[in-house]
Amino acid sequence: MKMSAAEISQVLKEGELEKRSDNLLQFWRRKTCVLTTDSLNIYGDTQKRNRGKELKLQSIKKVDCVERTGKFVYFTIVTTDNKEIDFRCPGEENCWNAVITMALIDYQNRKAIEDFKTRQDNEGASPGHQERRMARAP
Repeated sequence: MKMSAAEISQVLKEGELEKRSDNLLQFWRRKTCVLTTDSLNIYGDTQKRNRGKELKLQSIKKVDCVERTGKFVYFTIVTTDNKEIDFRCPGEENCWNAVITMALIDYQNRKAIEDFKTRQDNEGASPGHQERRMARAP
């Protein structure tokens, strides 16, 4: 199941999201975000999308800590190196945390299928595979 480059980079959601800054005061900064089937791209400038950060789905462990207040939905993305990135989005629109979670699940499922097929292909190519299979047969 090989995917084309167009399918891999398909845009799932695009819009504004607020990210909490890493500095001492931790201000909320409005960012333009583009979620694709393999990454979350975060741009500081809404007009120029040349300087952005790319957060690959392979480096995301989970979407955690979802809290809904009157105006916002707050959530945290936990990376594989246990770094936490805090976000918030307005609660009345389609919330980003659900879309990111579903994209992460889809990515992990695709990766698991690819790994399984690679393992199957490697087992099928190894010598002695047929003898092992026949030894297990009744």
